[in-house]
Amino acid sequence: MSEPRLTNLKQYLQRLGFEAPPPPTLETLRELQWRHTGAFTFENLATVTGAPVLIDLASIEQKVLHSGRGGYCYELNHLFFALLLELGFDIRAISGRVVMNQPEGTWAARTHRLSLVTLDGVRYVTDVGFGGMVPTAPLMLDTEAEQATPHEPYRIEKQPDGYMLRANVGGEWRPMYLFDLQRQEDIDFTIGNWYVSTHPQSPFANRLMVARTGDGWRRTLNNGSFAIHRIGAESERLDVIDVDELIELLLQEFDLHLPERPHVRDTLARLIVPA
Repeated sequence: MSEPRLTNLKQYLQRLGFEAPPPPTLETLRELQWRHTGAFTFENLATVTGAPVLIDLASIEQKVLHSGRGGYCYELNHLFFALLLELGFDIRAISGRVVMNQPEGTWAARTHRLSLVTLDGVRYVTDVGFGGMVPTAPLMLDTEAEQATPHEPYRIEKQPDGYMLRANVGGEWRPMYLFDLQRQEDIDFTIGNWYVSTHPQSPFANRLMVARTGDGWRRTLNNGSFAIHRIGAESERLDVIDVDELIELLLQEFDLHLPERPHVRDTLARLIVPA
């Protein structure tokens, strides 16, 4: 069965600063991943406000390219997968288990979508949907060496059951997610997305999470806690306690427009000032 095609490749590429389709090279992959993490915000406004998260390609295109929104891994990495496929990359959709901020040895559910790209026989992991710690460059799979990115260094460790992605944060190699190379199909991601977006214990259903990267910085928002993390400098932090201030921050710092749904303001107010 053929993969669904992007309906507006030209507009998508223009958002990433390309006037024509670039060739499927490592240089292109690096540039696309770097630009994508800055152009499209990671966010879960839908899940915290009770909106369904549709992960078919047409719905993602409408939301991310036309409606002033971002998305999370099942949306952003699906969109990026379709783009790389359209450009002629050898790419496979895979999945992972997020263990960031969990004790070593934690074995979480498969709730993260990412991709494997092969270029001239060399395999790379590419990911544009991992929130505040998204890698801003593709990572070579078959080495355990430290790998530089425009932001933190990363490394991939071989494990008995797959691979562990780690990032060097403040001098400490912290676990990000476990993954393997088993090919994933739409139904696998449908199940993962249903859990992430609707399960009562899913953090995506209970906590506002927004993130964006740029040249030398990362911006994050967790409920009412906003931070700007600068490479090699102290983070700047701000506690947001007013919903109007939050809405303005989403627009100015993350280029996000609020979804048009009933009670969105009330929901956000409860999240930033819990009862």
